[in-house]
Amino acid sequence: MPICQTDLPLDWYQEEFRPYAEEYLALPDRMPGTVLPWMDRYLQPALDHFGERLLLLAHYYMGGEIVKLVEHYGGRIADSYELALQARSHEQADYIIESAVHFMAESIATLAHPHQEVFITNPRSGCTMEMWSKEHHIAPVFEDLRDRFGDDMIVITYMNTSGRVKALAGATGGAVCTSGNAKVIMEWALAQGKRIFFVPDRHLGEVACWWTGVPPEQQFQWGGGVEGMQMRVDALAPDDLARLDAARVILWGSYCGVHTVFKPEMTDYWRERGYRVLVHPECPLDVVQAADGAGSTKFLWQAMLDAQPGDKLAIATEGHFVRNARDQAALRGVDVMHMADIPDGDSMGCGCATMSRNDPPHLVALVDLLMQGKAPDQNRVQVGDVVDEISGVRERLTSTEQEAVREHARLALQRMVDVTEAART
Repeated sequence: MPICQTDLPLDWYQEEFRPYAEEYLALPDRMPGTVLPWMDRYLQPALDHFGERLLLLAHYYMGGEIVKLVEHYGGRIADSYELALQARSHEQADYIIESAVHFMAESIATLAHPHQEVFITNPRSGCTMEMWSKEHHIAPVFEDLRDRFGDDMIVITYMNTSGRVKALAGATGGAVCTSGNAKVIMEWALAQGKRIFFVPDRHLGEVACWWTGVPPEQQFQWGGGVEGMQMRVDALAPDDLARLDAARVILWGSYCGVHTVFKPEMTDYWRERGYRVLVHPECPLDVVQAADGAGSTKFLWQAMLDAQPGDKLAIATEGHFVRNARDQAALRGVDVMHMADIPDGDSMGCGCATMSRNDPPHLVALVDLLMQGKAPDQNRVQVGDVVDEISGVRERLTSTEQEAVREHARLALQRMVDVTEAART
């Protein structure tokens, strides 16, 4: 380590987790020799008890060294596409505990087998992009656009959305996409000959349009968050309405705050120093166009693994990911730098703060309570759940409503899988 995360205050832990948090906060330091023995006391008995019936998961972006800790205890680390498939591919797992963000856990639950239960270590671990793209933001716009374009419109949703938003894609014959398959899904959607409502990341949408040859004049930029929710077709100026009607792709206006810090001139800085520049496609389009390559977290990690001794990479994505990649690259004689870490640049520090809400006490507490048969319902993830990332208040659908959301969201996810796998053959 040391663990790169500021300790959360005690009142940020739910009541059942506080005894574990008190023990953790009382530890003299955050070094492996101190943290791991404390975690072992709880996790080893649980792992022995459950065996293959328990599956621990984390996303590449997780902070506070949770990636290394989950891997240390036999868990799996993956990007959002592979995480969504983990329940399906590990049928022997009765309990799946995810240390990432809520929309990822909900995607796992959507594709899970009926006997599997999905939990998240911290329900308030969210995503700012998704926070500006809730169902109550999207639904009024969707209905407005549907009234104008009818069945001529399909929805493509980025993985960074709730199950309720993914269900809109399923209901229109659309699909989910990830940063790793956005080009393939966009090509598939364009081949349907219909107008595309791309939700929620405007930058990934613009990048996907660039990759697939959709020019700017055939794109329409909608607002995001409350601004987008309040926009109405009949309130558009005549010129804007004409552009909307001419658009092949309508882009919702949300974005990832982590990735918008990157600028094209940063690529010049590192390239002049002999670095190959690789970026995540949630970066603005001009950054992607200036880079030597762009792709998902899996793409970026694989590029590090494939690099030869003496190679130099500058990577533009979340800070924890780059820090972990740098550690692994150093063992291979490869130099990895974070693209924003330049003189007078905007250092990313510890990266995505909301993901970092999953820390050792949350993981330890949930696993130990699950072994005792006391896992809090607050941490159980079901399709259609909506959690307020600040208060932790959850809105849960009735079983009938859940099944309706599951049906359409599963269709959208399955279309993504089918199209992506077909493109690989």
